[in-house]
Amino acid sequence: MPLMPKRIKFRKQQRGRLRGNATRGNYVSFGDFGLQALEPHWITARQIEAGRIAAQRFLRRQGKIYIRLFPDKPVSKKPLETRMGKGKADTDFWAARVKPGTMLFEIAGVPESLAKEAMARVAHKMPVRCRFVGRRLAV
Repeated sequence: MPLMPKRIKFRKQQRGRLRGNATRGNYVSFGDFGLQALEPHWITARQIEAGRIAAQRFLRRQGKIYIRLFPDKPVSKKPLETRMGKGKADTDFWAARVKPGTMLFEIAGVPESLAKEAMARVAHKMPVRCRFVGRRLAV
């Protein structure tokens, strides 16, 4: 079941712009290793779910996977062969806004080689270039 909000204040949203780098959610917080986005993009709920399934199937119930993004943006789309006008279309899918530097997924409780391979499988499902990062040690 793809992620989506339980309830929202407004049904439809304007598209907006993705500018600048991520200032929040841009380091490994929960796990030991993470997957970091290098480009701005909208990531749909279906893409997030595909990444989660790919990681869980590869890890075979060992370790813990953390999803660090949530699709809270409703994106509307008019049906094919529909004339212009007649108001804004209904919500077609939900998307998460991703800026460069945003942490997408994290993994804990597995060795680095296994985590790297699992994150590579997740990265194939994402519409952005990603990199594998480890936890920064506090000084």
